[in-house]
Amino acid sequence: MVSEPAVLLAEATPGRAPVAVSAAPGTGVSGTGASGTAVSGTAASGTVRELQERIKQMQSTKLSTRSLQTVPALAPLLPGGALQAGASYSVEGSHALLMALMAGPSAAGAWCAVVGIPDFGAEAAARAGVELERLVLVPHPGDQWLAVASAVIDVVTVVVTATPPRLSDAVAARLAARIRQREATLIVLGPWAASEATLRITESTWGGLGQGHGHLASRQVVVSSAGKGFSGQKRQARLWLPDAREQVRPVNPGFGAGADAGWAGADGGWAGADAGRAGADGGWVDANAGRADEWAAFEREKLAG
Repeated sequence: MVSEPAVLLAEATPGRAPVAVSAAPGTGVSGTGASGTAVSGTAASGTVRELQERIKQMQSTKLSTRSLQTVPALAPLLPGGALQAGASYSVEGSHALLMALMAGPSAAGAWCAVVGIPDFGAEAAARAGVELERLVLVPHPGDQWLAVASAVIDVVTVVVTATPPRLSDAVAARLAARIRQREATLIVLGPWAASEATLRITESTWGGLGQGHGHLASRQVVVSSAGKGFSGQKRQARLWLPDAREQVRPVNPGFGAGADAGWAGADGGWAGADAGRAGADGGWVDANAGRADEWAAFEREKLAG
């Protein structure tokens, strides 16, 4: 059973601060209850202060090194090989990539907050390695987006958000300045001019489907990264996002076309040991019947890989 996020904030009401409406056991944070009834601004401010103190006491990650290690597969795509305190990053169009960036700091003890992304899946985040006990969700900040984002920057280490439409340069500069001042890390889903690096998926192929049936088991992607942190240069890496064991890792070039690692040719299909050959439509050909020897080899390579 997947646990719930530590704190969920109600939709912001114009003129009022966001209010904590639920908290995971053990956080010690109280709020208005599941109904989400608005309370006075004084009470809401007290709740935010209480949350801030609790997180300071519980958070094991300190920013003395000014860097937050992420999953090793993403390190070559980040300037300095890690997320930096006081810096901003952006991810274009991929929740999976976003969660992979969050997973490293979260597993190390950092608190994360997600603001203004209502379709952010807590269960998917947990499977990606994000600790829900140290996750704050504000799915609907409304027209109080800047106030909410600024508040959570004061509280947590990693802030993830999607910017509202027509965000002015002045507002973006104010938020970036607050990130630097508080030594937090900002990850924006979408474009962000002040980004140290912008990550995007340029190629994507799923594995696991047969001829019209089966289950999605793994995904191989090419991720590119560019930004001011790379002085105008671009980097890219071929990754499993995730592999069949739900791990994010580089594709091993030495695997060639064996096991579940190989890419087929121009049609974008996969050549797996249990596939025999890639079909003209780029899918997998189910050749399990009479191929027990190859299937056994496939399993051995997966366990070894």
